[in-house]
Amino acid sequence: MSEENHQEAADSNESERIPFMQQLLDNPFLLLFLGVTIPTIFYIIWGVMEIVTIPIAK
Repeated sequence: MSEENHQEAADSNESERIPFMQQLLDNPFLLLFLGVTIPTIFYIIWGVMEIVTIPIAK
């Protein structure tokens, strides 16, 4: 009888889908990659905007 209960619990766990955002946030390497690249991209864009706004010397 305990084997039947164990099998039913295993079947219910297999049928339960893990949400996409949980899969995404459970990946530490992806979070590390995003935490490095997103600020880098924003700082590059910010730097380019600052350089463009410098007036041209005459």
